[in-house]
Amino acid sequence: MFKLLLVFIGGGLGSVIRFLVATLVNNRFISNLPVATLLSNILSCIILGIASYLVNEKQALNQEVKLFLIIGLCGGLSTFSTFSLETLNLLKNQNYGYALANVLMSLFVCIGLLYFLVKKNIY
Repeated sequence: MFKLLLVFIGGGLGSVIRFLVATLVNNRFISNLPVATLLSNILSCIILGIASYLVNEKQALNQEVKLFLIIGLCGGLSTFSTFSLETLNLLKNQNYGYALANVLMSLFVCIGLLYFLVKKNIY
């Protein structure tokens, strides 16, 4: 039961951070590109990469911290469903360049960050 609580609290915190990022970005920037979702996913990948490195290479995080950070916080902070919907909306509005840029930036930046942060752990 304690493990579920850790994931629940981490997920809630991640969701609140995502909401704050979206609020801050959407109040400051007007863009056809869904910048808030991209930034939330990038932040999640940074946290995931560092946590994975600390878990796998350094054995510096215990199972509870791993559940809280990787499954809970990163799960609540990142959002594939919102990314997918925003990309679909760009396509529906015939913003093909923005849709392509959104997909490519999301893939290359997020995967690139994870590779950079955990490259010793890639098999």
